[in-house]
Amino acid sequence: MKFCSLASGSKGNCMYVSDGETSILVDAGLPFSILKDRLEKASIPLDSLQAVLFTHDHSDHYRGVASLQRDNPSIELYATEGTAEGIELAFPKAGLQWQIFERTTPFTINSMSVTPFPIPHNAADPVGFTLTSQGRTLGIATDLGQILPNIRESLADCHALILESNHDPAMLKSSNRPFSVRARIAGISGHLSNEDATEFIRRSGFVLLQSLHLAHISEECNSTYDAYRCMAEALWECGLGDITLSCFQQNEPSCMYEV
Repeated sequence: MKFCSLASGSKGNCMYVSDGETSILVDAGLPFSILKDRLEKASIPLDSLQAVLFTHDHSDHYRGVASLQRDNPSIELYATEGTAEGIELAFPKAGLQWQIFERTTPFTINSMSVTPFPIPHNAADPVGFTLTSQGRTLGIATDLGQILPNIRESLADCHALILESNHDPAMLKSSNRPFSVRARIAGISGHLSNEDATEFIRRSGFVLLQSLHLAHISEECNSTYDAYRCMAEALWECGLGDITLSCFQQNEPSCMYEV
């Protein structure tokens, strides 16, 4: 199974995952013209995509969906009922066709097994995912304010993990953002800080993990250098210093990784 980030951050989020038989996106938060450009840069044919999984109903995760389905009507859209309803409000005349799933019930998309799990975020019905194919599992946990026991359990057997490392608390506190925005980001239904992400890794006892990819890194209240440095130190401390570590970017596709 291979995967890459097409964009990660507050201006748009989209990830590509394929096992060779099934190719999907997780979120479609880029304008369609930019999404097509990122797919082309990553050498991913648009018509190879079979489905989009949505994590939640914030525009930086669904912005391109109406144009994407209009251009490729065969693509299937998967979301919880709350997420689908939230996205519908933004595109009331688009006639989007949905495959609704329950946030704790596994399902399959062709050859790929999908297990959603609920996450704490200020959205209608947000979820993370584990995606499994050919005995390998990729975990996706972004846009969440805290790591709850169900999340820790859901991610325990991942071979690769995409994990939020959104902000540095000191940079967030000193930013020009309104107090209400800073409080929401730092709250229990907001976003993981660098310290939150590293504490999760330190306490998780991963055995199968081979690569870790930091996502949704704030351009204003964090840096890829700080996020990477904090996590690299934590990985060495807990005996995982030899795994692959990367930071996903907002404006460029990542490398194509394999799990």
